[in-house]
This record gives sequence, structure tokens and C-alpha cells, in this order.
Amino acid sequence: MARIQIPLDIITSRLNLGERFQGLRSGPLSGRFSNLRPLSEFFDVKRISKPANFPEMQSRVNYNLSYYSSNYAVVFVMLSIYALLSNWVLMFDIMFVVASMFIIGRLDGHDLEIGTFRATTSQLYTGMIVIAVPVGLIASPISTLLWLIGASGVTILGHASLLDKPIDEAFSGEAV
Repeated sequence: MARIQIPLDIITSRLNLGERFQGLRSGPLSGRFSNLRPLSEFFDVKRISKPANFPEMQSRVNYNLSYYSSNYAVVFVMLSIYALLSNWVLMFDIMFVVASMFIIGRLDGHDLEIGTFRATTSQLYTGMIVIAVPVGLIASPISTLLWLIGASGVTILGHASLLDKPIDEAFSGEAV
């Protein structure tokens, strides 16, 4: 039986995914959110309409993903916070790992001594893993991550495809 190969580069090249996320890697985080668009412009219900065909939808998505990229990043962060707040076990596990790494790092390689109890940093890391991995598996981080990808994809791509370009931008690409 022959394998079916899907040319992903053809699919992703139409959306310019490689170039679109190039700006995320360069620059500080404060620069990323410096170009937030106002909420009245982001939620402009007068510009919401169904695209007539696929090329128009693709044009809207390309424009809106670049124009509202900071707003979409805020939407993703808000959905991430909601996902953590609705999965308390996962949030506890993440906080436990971060606090454990911080405390073990503060020891500067010395052993932890509490009364007659003595533990090396290797034993502390092993104990952290023994506790964090089973709790992490119980917390189902993969389903939370898949929910986050799906919810943000539907929200962001839905907004980007339904929100029409502004009037001045709609005619900028046409020849006179």
C-alpha cells in the first residue's frame, strides 16, 4: 500500500506562515504589544460579513492576521489563562515544578538539610520528577493543549475571515 504524502509547503506557502511569525522572534515582548488596535476597531460589527468566495476569505485572513496580530496574541493569552484556571490540577503541577526548580536552584548545588534529614540536589530533582510526572499525566495537558489550539484557531480564524477590510484598504490593491 502506497503512502499518501501531503505537500505541506504548498498549503502553508499560500498563508505565508513562515514570514508571518518571523516578527514574534525578533524584538522584546513590550514591542509585541505596542501596536494593539482599539477594541472599537477590533469588534466593529458593521464590518462583519460573509466572504463571497475563498480568495476573498483568504485575502481577509491575510490582512487581518497581520493587522490585528497583537490583538490575536492577547486573545490567545486570555484563552491560555482560562485553560489553566479551568484545569486546577495542571496549574498546580506547573506551579509545583516552577517552585521546586526555584528552591533547588537557590541551594547552589548544596545539600538540603532539615534537622537530621539530608537530600542532595539529584535526590531533590528525582523527587520532583516522581511527583510531577504522574500528577501531570492525571492533569491531561495534551487535551488542554488541543483545546487551546482548537479554541484559539476557531476564534482567531473566525474573526479574521468574517471581519471585512476597511474601505480605504479594500481599494488599495485594485488598479485604476
